[in-house]
Amino acid sequence: MNYFNGINLRFSSNTFTTNWLQLEKGIVTGCTISVIPFVMDMNMIIKAAERESTGPKTNTEIRLPSSRGFMDDMTVTTETDIQARWVLAALDEMATWARMRFKPGKSRSLVVRKGKVTIKFKLCIQGEEIPSLEDKPIKCLGKWFDSSLKDTHYPNMLRQQVAEVLQRIEKSELPGKFKAWVFQHGLLPRVMWPLMVNDVRISTVEKLEQMISKHLRKWLGLPPSFTNIGLYGRSTKLQMPISSLVEEFKVAKARLMLTLRDSEDEKVGNAGIQVRTERKWSVSKAVDSAESSLKHKDVVGSTNVGREGLGTKQTQRWGKAGKRERRDLVQKEIRNQEEQARSARAVQFGPQGDWPKWSTPERKLTWQELWTYEPLQLSFLLRAAYDMLPTPQYLQRWKLTEDPTCPLCGSIGTLRYILSSCPTALAQGRYRWRHDQVLRMLADALERERKKERPRKKSGPQFISFVKEGTTKLIATTSSRSCILQDANDWEMRADLVKKLVFPEEVAHTTLRPDIVLWSKTAKRVILVELTVPWEERIDVAYELMKAKYQDLADVCRERGWKTWIFPVEIGCRGFPSQSVWKMFGALGAEGRVRKTTIHALDKTDERSSSWLWLRRSEPNWKPS
Repeated sequence: MNYFNGINLRFSSNTFTTNWLQLEKGIVTGCTISVIPFVMDMNMIIKAAERESTGPKTNTEIRLPSSRGFMDDMTVTTETDIQARWVLAALDEMATWARMRFKPGKSRSLVVRKGKVTIKFKLCIQGEEIPSLEDKPIKCLGKWFDSSLKDTHYPNMLRQQVAEVLQRIEKSELPGKFKAWVFQHGLLPRVMWPLMVNDVRISTVEKLEQMISKHLRKWLGLPPSFTNIGLYGRSTKLQMPISSLVEEFKVAKARLMLTLRDSEDEKVGNAGIQVRTERKWSVSKAVDSAESSLKHKDVVGSTNVGREGLGTKQTQRWGKAGKRERRDLVQKEIRNQEEQARSARAVQFGPQGDWPKWSTPERKLTWQELWTYEPLQLSFLLRAAYDMLPTPQYLQRWKLTEDPTCPLCGSIGTLRYILSSCPTALAQGRYRWRHDQVLRMLADALERERKKERPRKKSGPQFISFVKEGTTKLIATTSSRSCILQDANDWEMRADLVKKLVFPEEVAHTTLRPDIVLWSKTAKRVILVELTVPWEERIDVAYELMKAKYQDLADVCRERGWKTWIFPVEIGCRGFPSQSVWKMFGALGAEGRVRKTTIHALDKTDERSSSWLWLRRSEPNWKPS
C-alpha cells in the first residue's frame, strides 16, 4: 500500500521537534490519524464494489453483499464470472485512486460452473492474474481452502499436527506437571480455533482427546486405566485445572452457531448458515436442548443445593437475559450437560466412581498448588482419590501377584483397609501417628486464633438502626460477624499431644480426653474439639459417633453453668476435609484466606502422612520418623 504518498509526520516534545518523516505503508503504532484514512479508504473501496453487482442468494432468499472486508482482507462473491470482472474493475479503479495496491500473489480465485471447478476463466486485478485455488490452496483465518471446498483432509492433518506437538512436549526436559501446563495454556488454545472453523466430526475430536489423555496420564504419573473423569471432571471431589478437548469443542461449536444466528447484521442472522456436525452429536440439537432446559429453570425458579440457605444463590434468568447473557447461559448449560454425562458414567467404574458417596466439599487444585507438589505426592493424591493405587487386591486381580492379603495382618488388602482399618497398623500406632500429625497443625492454627486480639462482644440489648426516608445507610467497611472467642480475653487451651490431656477440673471431672479444649474462667465458656481421620465414606458416621461420645460431658458442663460447644471435625485419610472443619474455623473467627490456607495446610499434612503409611505398608515394624 502507498496511500500515504505526500503525507508527512513529525513528533514534538517540550525540548525538541523532529524533522518531517515520510509515511510509507501500514498503520503507525500509536497514531490515531493513520487509522482514519485507512478505514475511510477501505469503506470507499467496498462501497464502490457493491454498486457494480449483487452477491449470491442463500437458501433463505437473503441476498448477500458481493464484497466483504476484514481489516485489509477482502472477499468477492458473485453469481457469474462477468459480475466478478465488473467488481474487480471497480476495485482496481478505487484502489489506484487511493494510491493503494493489491497483492495478487497472495490472493486466490475460484470459478465453479455447473457444479465443477473450471480454470477456463482468468481473473485479474491491477494488471496481474489472480492464482486459482486449483493450483495453489491458501490458508485464511486458520482454515485451509482448496478447489474441493471440503474439510475431509483436515482431520488427518490436525491429528498429525497434534501428535507432533505432543511429541515435542514429551521430549522436553520439563517435569510432568509443567508439560500438562503447556498443554492447557499452549496446545489447547492453538487447536480450538481450527476445530471451530472447520467441519470436524466429534469422533475425530474424541480420538484426539484419547491421544492427549494418554500423555497427560504419563506426565502426571497415573496408570493407563485412570479414568478421564478424574482428569477433566468439574463436579468430582478432586478437580484438576485441565480442560477436556471434547467439552471445549462442543462449547466452541455452540458459540459459533449462536454468534451467527443471533448476529445483529440481518444478512448474517437470516442467511441460514448451518454449523455442520455429524449425527453422533448435533450442535443444533444441543443448543435447542440447552435453551429448553434454561426455560424450564425459569419456571422452576432458584433451587438450593446441600446446605445453602434461602436466597443465598442469585441466578441469571433466561427471560430477562440479553443476547450476550443468553449465549453465555447456553454455553454454561452445555458444560453442565457434559458434566452430568460424566457423573452418570462414573457409576459404572466401581471403586473409581465411589466419590459421589462422599459428603465432603469439592476440592479444586490450582496450578499454583500443583507447583508445590512433588511428582510422587501428586501421583499418590490422584490415584488414592480414585482408588487406583496398586493394593494387594488389585495386584492379584491384574495377575501380578497371587496373594491379595494385607502384608501386616492377612486380611484382604484393599486401600480402605490399609489406610484406615488394619488392626495391626492400629495397634502399632500408625493411625495414631497420622492423627497426631494433623492434630499438631490444627492445634497450632487454633493457638494463633486464641492469641488474636478481638473486640469484646457488646453486652446488653441490641438496637436496630433505622434509615430515614430519602437517605441511605452507610455500609460498614469491616466485617461485623461475631465469633465464640470474642466472649472473653482469658482463653486457655490444652491439646492431647505430648502428654495425656487432663480435662480442666474447674469445668468438670471426667476421664474423657478431647483432642483440644479451650476454656475461659471469667466468661465460663468451654469448647471441645475432637479430630477424626476416617475413610471418606465414613465421615458422617464418625461425626455422629464423636458428637454422641461427648454429649454427656457437654451436659455436665452446662449443668455447672458453663456454656459449651462440641466441634467434632473430620479430615478424610486421603486429604479431604468435611464441612465440619470449615464450620469450626468459622465459629472460632477464622475467615477468608486465613481459613482457606489453614485447611489447605491440614489437607497437605494428612496427604503426606497417609502417603508415608502407604509407602511403609509392607514393613512389619513401625517406627515413625
